[in-house]
Amino acid sequence: MQNFEFTAVARIINGVGSALELAAQCRRLDIERPLLVTDPGLMSIGLIQPVLAALEKEGLSPLVFDQVREDPPEATVLAAAEVARRGNVDGVIAVGGGSSMDVAKVVAVLLGSQQTLSELYGVNQVTGGRLPLILVPTTAGTGSEVTPVAVITTGETTKAGVSSPVLLPDVAVLDAALTLGLPPAITAMTGVDAMVHAIEAYTSRHKKNPLSDNLAVKALALLSRNIRTAVHDGGNREARGNMLLGACLAGQAFANAPVGAVHALAYPLGGHYHIPHGLSNSLVLPAVLDFNASHADELYAELAEVVIGAPVAGSASAKSAALTAAMRQLVDDVKLPATLQQAGVKESDLEMLASDAMLQQRLLMNNPREVSYEDALSIYKAAYRGGA
Repeated sequence: MQNFEFTAVARIINGVGSALELAAQCRRLDIERPLLVTDPGLMSIGLIQPVLAALEKEGLSPLVFDQVREDPPEATVLAAAEVARRGNVDGVIAVGGGSSMDVAKVVAVLLGSQQTLSELYGVNQVTGGRLPLILVPTTAGTGSEVTPVAVITTGETTKAGVSSPVLLPDVAVLDAALTLGLPPAITAMTGVDAMVHAIEAYTSRHKKNPLSDNLAVKALALLSRNIRTAVHDGGNREARGNMLLGACLAGQAFANAPVGAVHALAYPLGGHYHIPHGLSNSLVLPAVLDFNASHADELYAELAEVVIGAPVAGSASAKSAALTAAMRQLVDDVKLPATLQQAGVKESDLEMLASDAMLQQRLLMNNPREVSYEDALSIYKAAYRGGA
């Protein structure tokens, strides 16, 4: 048995309606005046108001920051931190997608330590503590509620990550009721994102471990069996609950067995084209699976039967190919663009994207097969036309 280290969130609460019981968790953490971080879209559809009302009913005094947008820039993080400081908050709650949770993580650190934002970037650069932190996802995809990472946009096309166990929340709350209104396209993109987390965790080169493996397999089973129903019948509570739990398990898996080339090649698509992260992953996934097959066919063969939900005949190579085919079919079934061309990416930009992808060495080092610039360009070309 290889040596490994596994970290996890101290408390995960899974249950419909659990977001309306946050006051009990605040009391346990001695939070009286939390900052609630969310986005304007969730405020406008009325999703946040019942959560606020429930907190206020229990005598808490939440302060709201609702200006988080996708791919949050540094200015948003600093603005949220300033609101929190002026409001003398003593804890942070995020109710939202990955962007809101990432902002909340960093704000909790900024208010609980003496470090500046620029000093936090990188791996294990957080030297202080943080305020008590509760994360409540409203999408079933990022798994940010159980990961020690936050990604912040630092420039027009660049992002930087803060990676530290300090970012793990005190409590993650999974309430499927919050995901019932998620539109089909977002359900599809975030669902595939979670599946990619599970696949890449299971094949992570350096930190693959039996705990992450089991989480990844269970996550992939839940996600693959429920994503089509969740997309096409968004009011199905069972499917929504299974997707939310699956995304959480996948997040816990890749928090300890990090992702690889799919994410490395997805990030430049988000940076240059502002393609949503889940869709970026979906667009490059089949081509990366084909590229990695020579080095990961045994592992892909094991995952093929999980995704397909039935035994797959043939060699490991044939089963690996079946996994790629199954993921292509799933993308088609949930009505996502299948190629970079369909997503509006210019063929003339592929070399630039490949160059940018090579900057993601912290991710590429986890890939089961080494990736050169030429390899990255070849993968982008395959993803552009939709072939191997």
